[in-house]
Amino acid sequence: MSARRLALLVAFVLGAAVLVVIVVVTPGELIPTPPGGRVPADPAATFSPAEMGRANSFAAALRPVSLASLVLGLGVSALFGLTRAGAVVTRAAARPLGGGWAWQALLGPVALIVIGRLVTLPLSAYGEVVRHRYGLSTRSWPLWVRDVVTSTAISAGLTALVVLAVLSLARRAPRTWWAWAAAGAAGLVVAGSFLYPVVIEPAFNRFEPMPPSALRSDLVALAERSGTPVDDVLVADASRRTTALNAYVSGFGSSRRIVVYDTLLDRLPDDQIESIVAHELGHVANDDVLTGTLIGALGSAAAVALLGWLLGWPALLRRAGATSAGDPRVVGLLLFLVAAGQLLATPVQDGVSRRVEARADLHALDLTGDPAAFTAVQRELGVANLSDPDPPVVWHWFFGTHPTTAQRVAFAADWARAHGR
Repeated sequence: MSARRLALLVAFVLGAAVLVVIVVVTPGELIPTPPGGRVPADPAATFSPAEMGRANSFAAALRPVSLASLVLGLGVSALFGLTRAGAVVTRAAARPLGGGWAWQALLGPVALIVIGRLVTLPLSAYGEVVRHRYGLSTRSWPLWVRDVVTSTAISAGLTALVVLAVLSLARRAPRTWWAWAAAGAAGLVVAGSFLYPVVIEPAFNRFEPMPPSALRSDLVALAERSGTPVDDVLVADASRRTTALNAYVSGFGSSRRIVVYDTLLDRLPDDQIESIVAHELGHVANDDVLTGTLIGALGSAAAVALLGWLLGWPALLRRAGATSAGDPRVVGLLLFLVAAGQLLATPVQDGVSRRVEARADLHALDLTGDPAAFTAVQRELGVANLSDPDPPVVWHWFFGTHPTTAQRVAFAADWARAHGR
């Protein structure tokens, strides 16, 4: 069997393993149908007409911008990946340093990512204008620029190192490079899950321990009851950027901590904050991060094996002006294939996410036994975050990572009826 066919076979086997894991870990029906049937998800029963009008107006203003940015970004990536333009940019980026293959592999991705970011920057800026107009963003423009520069630098730097490693492997082991790279990709996903809370999060927010209070004690006790004790409760300075409400649990083992947005403390009563945190503790109790890491590791390895098959396709290489997977002129094609693969995987990832989020909602209801607080906080979250009350079905299927607010409120009503509340 040729190395290229072996790569395709491995990609198929790993992809099948991902599907098996998804089928096994994705929850099905979470609660039995209560007497009289399930409560229908009705946005009009959840929000006032004014709230629905404001959220719909915000979605109508932002959705076209988001879609245009996605299409434009993918189009620029396709231009650099499916023509010789990517090779031209890659060589030009490395020319001041001698133009060696290593410099091309390192600086080519940086140049291509920065160009792609600059092309979509006007749309991102307009999106920020919309968020300011509706009061969702509180960022100053200097802080917005800093965030854009920071996120672009992190993305470009990490991508450049990965591309350099992949091309180095392809030059040293032209037949089996994809196998080594697949193992490395899986390892990076696992490492990223552990390093993200301590490396990436502090680049965008400052965290302070929550002062001793009844709420802090209640949150620590809630984590104990959930079977997931935490090391600390932190407050993030989210109000520097947004009026959105959120909380989450990050870290593993002894480094696990509850993180609460400071916007929550200003707007919500303690029982509603506890309901949000109980949902986040549900992700920990159900090992959602570990399961997501496993799916991500297997999926990344499968994607790299598929790249091994695609980058052995002479016609595709010729379009990019490259001769092999180890040729630095392949950088643009490599980035395009990764971007296209991520887009194709989006509806699958989001479909799993919606079911996992629903299971975390069930955990929150079981842990607190307070459907009234759950319903109230979901409504508050929907209003504060300007969540689309009734998104188009196709849009929600492709991009929706959570059930809609109306669906979550209906789920809480079903839970209450099933428990005789």
